[in-house]
Amino acid sequence: MNKVHVKTGDEVIVINGKDRGKRGKVLAVSPAEGKVIVEGINIVTKHVKPRKMGEPGGLIKAESALYADKVQLICPKCGRPTRVGHTVDAKGKKMRTCKKSDCQAAFE
Repeated sequence: MNKVHVKTGDEVIVINGKDRGKRGKVLAVSPAEGKVIVEGINIVTKHVKPRKMGEPGGLIKAESALYADKVQLICPKCGRPTRVGHTVDAKGKKMRTCKKSDCQAAFE
């Protein structure tokens, strides 16, 4: 089983590739492939054939998957791109934390 450092719903920034510097929300995560789909990032054009009577075909634009190591999580507290750390709280629950030395915020 492979692990990915981001979860669905996290806000991330792209750190490499043609969409470098763009921010978006994670729509889907595929740990087996190590890929994520981010809203508004890595847009590709697909040729779609009409399947039902009256359904339009043509070209549509859709988000495509990109490798998870090309995105970095944005801390919800300080708003900066950060690495993800893990700490255990008093109740024994494992929490993700911001690795910035002046922030150290715990988030879901």
